[in-house]
Amino acid sequence: MYLGLADFWVFMAYILCIGAALLCVGYGLINWNRNGSEPTEADLKWAEESDKLSEKL
Repeated sequence: MYLGLADFWVFMAYILCIGAALLCVGYGLINWNRNGSEPTEADLKWAEESDKLSEKL
């Protein structure tokens, strides 16, 4: 019995869950301020059409 856990695999599951959470936090911190992709012509056209439709309502 290790730290109150009767089975080694249960202990490994806890360790892997904590490790995965730490990796996700690290990935988020590294990529926090990265810029997204620039808007394409299709994106701009869609936004203009959306604005026009909103004005009609």
